[in-house]
Amino acid sequence: MLALVATESGLTKAEILSSVRGYAQRYTPGGDNANLERQFERDKDDIRELGVPLETIEPLGEPGDNHNLRYRIPKGAYDLPEDVRFTGEEIALLNLAAMAWREGSLNAESRRAIVKLRALGIAADEPVLGYAPRLRLRDPAFEPLTQAIDRRQLVRFGYLKPGEPRAREREVIPLALVQYDGRWHLAAEELATGDEKTFLLRRIVGKVTAGKAAPERPGDHKARALAELEAIWEAGVAEIEVRAGSDAAVRLAHRRGTEETAPGILRVHFVDLAILADELAAFGPEVLVVSPPALREAVIARLRQTVADHG
Repeated sequence: MLALVATESGLTKAEILSSVRGYAQRYTPGGDNANLERQFERDKDDIRELGVPLETIEPLGEPGDNHNLRYRIPKGAYDLPEDVRFTGEEIALLNLAAMAWREGSLNAESRRAIVKLRALGIAADEPVLGYAPRLRLRDPAFEPLTQAIDRRQLVRFGYLKPGEPRAREREVIPLALVQYDGRWHLAAEELATGDEKTFLLRRIVGKVTAGKAAPERPGDHKARALAELEAIWEAGVAEIEVRAGSDAAVRLAHRRGTEETAPGILRVHFVDLAILADELAAFGPEVLVVSPPALREAVIARLRQTVADHG
C-alpha cells in the first residue's frame, strides 16, 4: 500500500514483486514466480476488501496486455480532507473504538477504519490501548438490517409485540439502527402505511429478508429516532417502593434519571413498560410498584405466571 500510494503513475506486477518487502526476498527475475503471483492476487483482493481504492491502469495502445498492467492507489482518493486532522491521543481513542467491535458487519467496517488510520502515520498514545472493551451483538437481526440500510433495500421480518400471541410480518424501509438505553432499535417506515416507527431488535423473530430497492428517504434518521426515544423515556415515569439495602434498591438507584422522592420510594424513567415489568418482577419481594397502574398489573401478571409455571 505504501509503495502504491507513493507513485503517481503506478507500478507493474513485476515492479511490485521485485521491490516491495515481503515479495522481493522470494522474487526470481525472469524465473518461475507463480506462487508469488498467486499471493499477489490474494493480497490485491484483501486490499480492496479493506476499502482501499486500488486502481488498474492498462498501458496506452496495448489494451488487454495484462503483463504490463499498472496498479496504483490515487493519493487524493485515500487522503483525509484537508480540514480533518487528528492528534496522537485522538488516534488512540479511534483505534480503541474500532477494536471494541468484534462481530457483525461493524467488525469489517472497524478493520477498514483502522487501516486508514494507520496510513496517516500519526503515532498513537499507546497507554489508552491497554483498555479494550468488547461490544457484542446479541440480536441476530442487526447484521442483515445493517446491510439492508447500506444497500438501500426493503426488508421483511416477523415482529412479536408484548401481549400478542404470534408475530406479525412487517415490510419496512429500514432507515437507521440506534442504540438507546442499552438496546438496539430500528427506525423504519412501514411500506403499507407510510408511518415511521421504531422497532426493538430483540422482538424481531425469525429471519430478516431483504427485498427490492427501497425508495430514498433523506434526513438524519438516527437523530430523529434518538430524539423520539428520549421523549418516550422522559414521559415514561414509574414510582417504585424498594426494600432498603436490597439488590433492587442499589440497581434501580443507579439507573439514569432515578430520583428518590421519599425514603424508600424511587422515581424511575423507562422507554418500554413490558421490559421494565420483566426487570422488576425479577426482583421479587424487593420491589413494589406504586404507579402507574399498568406497570403494577404487568408485574403482578408476571409473578402469577411464575407461580403457575412452577407450582
